[in-house]
Amino acid sequence: MDKIIIQGENRLEGRVKIGGAKNAVLPILAACLMGEGGSTIYNVPQLRDVKTMETVLTSLGARVESGSGWVKVDPSSVNTFHALYEIVRTMRASYYVLCPLVLRFGKARVSLPGGCVIGPRPLDLHLKGLRALGVEIDIIHGYIEAQIRKLRGNRIYLRGPQGSSVGATINVMMTAVKAEGKTIIEHAACEPEVEDTARFLCGMGAKISGAGTPLITIDGVKELRGTEYRVIPDRIEAGTYATAAAITGGDIWIEDCYPGHMQALLEKLRESRVEIEEKRNTLHVKVNGKLTPVDVTTAPYPGFPTDLQAPMMALMSVTEGISIITEKIYESRFLHVAELLRMGANIQLRGNSAIVKGVPYLSGAPVMASDLRASVGLVLAGLVARGETVISRVYHLDRGYERIEEKLSALGARIQRVKK
Repeated sequence: MDKIIIQGENRLEGRVKIGGAKNAVLPILAACLMGEGGSTIYNVPQLRDVKTMETVLTSLGARVESGSGWVKVDPSSVNTFHALYEIVRTMRASYYVLCPLVLRFGKARVSLPGGCVIGPRPLDLHLKGLRALGVEIDIIHGYIEAQIRKLRGNRIYLRGPQGSSVGATINVMMTAVKAEGKTIIEHAACEPEVEDTARFLCGMGAKISGAGTPLITIDGVKELRGTEYRVIPDRIEAGTYATAAAITGGDIWIEDCYPGHMQALLEKLRESRVEIEEKRNTLHVKVNGKLTPVDVTTAPYPGFPTDLQAPMMALMSVTEGISIITEKIYESRFLHVAELLRMGANIQLRGNSAIVKGVPYLSGAPVMASDLRASVGLVLAGLVARGETVISRVYHLDRGYERIEEKLSALGARIQRVKK
């Protein structure tokens, strides 16, 4: 199992390019199954999760080709509506194939994706929305079994206990594009990845308006065609490098990003006295002087993203003063706290809040990644820590960060991957 080894206390400087958004690529690749003819997707990052989705599509019979930054999917040879547990269990986002399969065959059998280390993420809203469109669903022996008699548009309310759901919004939207009549999704997720998926579907011939707002309207169409599409930049990757600049007192130009998708993070960094210059597709992030603590509460977009909670906690761990970080999306997304404590952080948990008292420095230590975003929080802590930090189970990193050790090395970090 690979490890990441970091020699800390190096200021990051230079330029870094951001890849395509993983959380848009995955549903878009699944939606390729809906077209008559092949689709080619560009700006695709080479990530573990993307490869898993390619494997899922191939297991269903699709012809999948990929190269540097692109994936082509031809669904004409898809020959099964059954997505097996052995494949689906490795990545939760595999459930995105459910709706394309049920539209293609009139029925589908897709394994439930299983549990998640950051807490339960139930499919209740997904199933509620699909049933409202006329999809009959049963859960039998760990599989979602779905079939359709007649798809009809409907008015669907998708607010859940933690707010809107990106996955449910995308699944309902994908199904509604071929439902008879009009569908209105109320309290839809507003994340850029939802809007990007909608733009792709429109490129295939769908009629969708309002994506990126809480009210999405879909007029059903009879067929979709293959198309070509370029995915938006990954706002979480860009935000991670912005936070890396802050924690190391650095000076980084972040290229090929959309600053407009990152305003909640940028507002908090500015509040902490990080200097930020925004251009159309570029961010310039630098630190001149001491930072100040800020309080952060995660929320659905356009609020502060839960996926940047761990990097922000690493930053606050070495920022003089007290900050409070409250997690309102995933109840168990504090597994990185124990590892930060091993590095000398001063953090106390109170329910779904972490009280962080900044310390003068962190000390390098052996730590273990528990999930994707926790692992990158530990990388940021290692960048600023005194001495050597060794991070185990870095396969989590490979799910969402392309060549992170190479990109950080190019910025001046002393970081290497040790393969075992």
